[in-house]
Amino acid sequence: ASEIGVERFVLDDGWFPRRRNDLAGLGDWTVDPEVWPHGLAPLVDRVTAAGMQFGLWFEGEMVNADSDLYRAHPEWIFQAGGRVPPEFRHQQVLDLGHQGAYEHVLGQVDAILGEYDIGYIKWDHNRVLTEAAHFGRAGVRRQTEAIYRLFDELKRRHPGLEIESCASGGGRVDLGMAQHVDRFWASDSNDALERQYIQRYTQFAIPPELVGSHIGPTASHSTGRVHSLSFRAITALFGHAGIEWDITETTEDERGALASWIDYYKSKRGLLHSGRMVRVDQPDDDAFVHGVVSPDLAEAVFAYVQLDAARASVAPRFRVPGLDPAGVYQVRVVEPAGPSLSMQARAPEWMSGVEVTGSALAQIGLRPPILMPENAILIELRRR
Repeated sequence: ASEIGVERFVLDDGWFPRRRNDLAGLGDWTVDPEVWPHGLAPLVDRVTAAGMQFGLWFEGEMVNADSDLYRAHPEWIFQAGGRVPPEFRHQQVLDLGHQGAYEHVLGQVDAILGEYDIGYIKWDHNRVLTEAAHFGRAGVRRQTEAIYRLFDELKRRHPGLEIESCASGGGRVDLGMAQHVDRFWASDSNDALERQYIQRYTQFAIPPELVGSHIGPTASHSTGRVHSLSFRAITALFGHAGIEWDITETTEDERGALASWIDYYKSKRGLLHSGRMVRVDQPDDDAFVHGVVSPDLAEAVFAYVQLDAARASVAPRFRVPGLDPAGVYQVRVVEPAGPSLSMQARAPEWMSGVEVTGSALAQIGLRPPILMPENAILIELRRR
């Protein structure tokens, strides 16, 4: 991972006691000595020695019945009427309105962060709240305020800590949580076609730099769709990018393309994470056009995305608004992760490089190539 430029390695579910399946372990946030007889130190040290940051997964608001925490304090779960609520995913919700429950989670997570060099935590939340009562009264607001307080306290104790909010994907993406976390996981689907829609509408409220967007494997685990690396990479570029793909299963050419894409993302990260997001309406619903324009209007990166088979034999022009109308822009297509698949024998000449005014780009636009469905091109624009 470090050889191709990855900056952070995150260890997911399964590192705590009895977590050999999803029936046990939630609530006991200590390292499993049977799986990790020397603790997490050997792995953390290996990751950090390779120049990467180490991250760790938690689901601190949940508890399994088969856990030391639940056996000691079954009264610390959300419940109403003196009954135990139905389980979902074999787990209950820990009621952080109980001061003891709050201190338990804070204490165990704080201890892990204090023992190891961890700069990032992925905080999951994998079930809905049912019978969410605290001593017979509604408990959701109290729970929400408690998790905000817990995140703030962890950051106070561990300066520089970054926290990702995840809830079976995007189940807890909201403007309140955005004040306390550094990143959202918008969906557990890494299917690039689905992600085009997920990221488009999530980013109406949440800026791209806060939305995790990963390159998944060639065949999506959630849909079975197979997409080119180029399409997956262009989709993942417009967000807080990452890789969710077993790199040991990739070919040398794929690793080369990933390294090229990572270099490109890093070179454009300042623009992607600080510019103004622009989304352009198209006459047909078979394509998306979106991009990011720098605050000074000096540069931009846009994507033309062919979602479905083109409705016409010649695709309609797409406009590129948001630039300096009087400025002259150098426009070209870049392929950091390889070419897209096109039905045209010859690409439009502008794709090799052309100079166009911002006014012409906004009012007349560019004619895209006739792309195969579920393909995209990446367009760079720089003011002369």
